[in-house]
Order: sequence, then C-alpha cells, then structure tokens
Amino acid sequence: MHGWLILDKPLGLGSTQGVSAVKRALRTGGYGKAKVGHGGTLDPLATGVLPIAIGEATKLAGRMLDSAKIYDFTIRFGEQTDTLDAEGVTIATSDTRPTRKALAAVLPRFTGPIAQVPPAYSALKIDGQRAYDLARAGEDVVLATRDVTVHALTIRPVDRDAPLDNITLTAHVSKGTYIRSLARDIALALGTVGHVTYLRRIKAGPFDLSRAITLDILDEVAKARSLEDILLPLGAGLDDIPALALIPDQAGALRQGRVLDGIAADDGPAFAMLGDTPVALVEVDNGFVRVVRGFNL
Repeated sequence: MHGWLILDKPLGLGSTQGVSAVKRALRTGGYGKAKVGHGGTLDPLATGVLPIAIGEATKLAGRMLDSAKIYDFTIRFGEQTDTLDAEGVTIATSDTRPTRKALAAVLPRFTGPIAQVPPAYSALKIDGQRAYDLARAGEDVVLATRDVTVHALTIRPVDRDAPLDNITLTAHVSKGTYIRSLARDIALALGTVGHVTYLRRIKAGPFDLSRAITLDILDEVAKARSLEDILLPLGAGLDDIPALALIPDQAGALRQGRVLDGIAADDGPAFAMLGDTPVALVEVDNGFVRVVRGFNL
C-alpha cells in the first residue's frame, strides 16, 4: 500500500486522529503495518481535505505541507474571541457592521504578500512548548509576525449591500497562512472585530474534495478489504510537476543515488518513472538529474 487517501475531515477530529483512523482501516482490512502521515494540519474545528500519505508516499508529505491551500471561511462580525474561532471566549465586541462594498474595498490590502501574527491558540512552539498550551495556562502569548502570501480572496455573493453580521469568503493561500488571523485582521481593517465560525479546506496541493472520502466510507471500504480501490497512486501527489521517463539503466543509477548527465528535460522538479513504477522525485539542472526523494518500489 503506497499512495494517498484523501479524507473529508469532519468537525471535531484532529489531523493526527485522521491518521489513526487510516491506520485502523489498514488493520481492519488486513493490510499489515505501513507508514502513515498527513499532508497538512487541519484544526479540529475545520473540515475538508486532509491528504493522508501511506507507505512511500509519506516521503512526499513534507512537500504537501509546503503546497498552497484553498479554504472557504465565514467571518462573524461584532465579536472577537481569544481563539479567533467559535470555540473561544469573547474578548472584544463592536456594534459596527460592514457592508459588502466596504469589505470588497479592503480585500486588496490582504491579497499578495502580507505579514500576519498567528493566533495565540496555535500549534507553533515557543521555547519548546505549544502556543495553545501556554495560552490555555493563562500565559500572555506573543508570536512573531510571519510573511505569507494570499494568492486570491473572493466574497460569496450576498443579496443586498446592507450591514453584514456574517460573510463567507474563499481564500487561496500559501503555506503557513492562518485563516483565523486573516479574518481577525480583515474585521479590524473594517473598523470592527470578528472571528471565524466556519472553516472548510476545499483544496490542498493537487487534492480537492472530488477525491475526498468520509470516515464512514473509509470504514466500509476497509471492512470490505478493498482500500486499494480508493487509494490514489503515489504520483497523485506530484500531479503538478512533469514526468520523466527512464530506461532501466537510468532507473538503476538513480536508485543507487547516482547523478544522471545529458538528460533532455526542462530544469526544475520532475517525477522519474520506469514504465508505471515511480523511481524518484528528482531535480533537473542543465541536463543533470539528481535524486531529491527516492522510492523503494
């Protein structure tokens, strides 16, 4: 079993619990032990696309963490919570409600490269401790500003341009972007406060909801011992880069960690294949091909 299972993560489930669910499914189906990891943390209060890597695909999990993501999220105006979502305690209120026109006017400030302060309730570490553990213990958590990129921000249509209590947006963002911080900062730019009440990841890297399965379906397929029917191939995580066809001698050289020379291919990352068998994620540079991640298949 080497490849990807894409979960439609339900509300309340953590990413590590999603990994545990896939491990249970593998045991239920009698597939034996395999390495399992996730391709990007998703908050328990968020739903949606959670890529789960199995076997040799776990070597690509780090690349998935670096990929861009797309989220739908709803901001409720008038209340800010300590967690910046619906789980927290209200720490600020405002009677000001923005219009859609006002919201559209400020969104360009939050598109492109931006700096944001992550939420105090996050998994980032401060002196070896998780920020959310320190925040829950009552400590004053101050996290450093980080640079991220918001590729696009769009507003869900509304019927009229009246003051809004809630609004749903779609954000296409780089790795490391906190949607809760984005919602907080948008509300502040509108002269009010706000927090996230709904957060759904609709795409992570090359994976979207069209490939995602629920935990119920995962359980049913595991009991039927047919997980391979829903397992996406290892290369599905590399759909955004070109394939590089190899001959047996070249594949053997790469498997030994040697560098290929004189290869006619565009510079950049490539997915080296021997027929239908993945050999390595490689980097092509001026005709030289070097292994970035080799696969034991």
